[in-house]
Amino acid sequence: MRRIFLVGLAVCAVAGAGSTAAAAPYARDLSMKGLVFHLSSPNDGSENRLRIVVDGLERPGEPIERQIDGTIVDATVADLDANGFPEIYVFTQSAGSGSYGGVVGYASNRNKSVTDISLPELSAKDAKGYQGHDAFAVSGRALVRRFPIYRDADANAGPTGGERRISYRLRAGEATWRLEPIKSTEIKPRKRRG
Repeated sequence: MRRIFLVGLAVCAVAGAGSTAAAAPYARDLSMKGLVFHLSSPNDGSENRLRIVVDGLERPGEPIERQIDGTIVDATVADLDANGFPEIYVFTQSAGSGSYGGVVGYASNRNKSVTDISLPELSAKDAKGYQGHDAFAVSGRALVRRFPIYRDADANAGPTGGERRISYRLRAGEATWRLEPIKSTEIKPRKRRG
């Protein structure tokens, strides 16, 4: 009887592993170099609305509002291009078993206004073995994206191909800012002892 109960618990745990409890509403204020970014989102479903109010701009504008896929998991401010003006990076995660990560970013234009930052699609080489589960963080003057690498026979919950880390630098474009991949590193899986 005890064995059946334990097997039942294991089945329930596996069945619930892909689902996530409703995230709490997201509200956070981040400041850097004269600007304050007020972030908010209901964080209550697979699609949400992100609202950013920026205080400290020479030309205050309307709040930024945009649809996001998933929920906000974190946010940070940085000055990746070291131009003396901050950027805001909002990290999102989609609903579902893939938990695909995303970045919503805005860069200060000399504290007069803010402009969208774009993140390119993964290159064909970097997309090999990609099935989501991204995590993003700022490290020094780079934005770093990491995710597990899946081999062809891997189940969604069991990647065996190691991890890929992609570093991006911030570059000014003609009318927008963009994150440009500068380095891709593959970390091999640990060998199992046995």
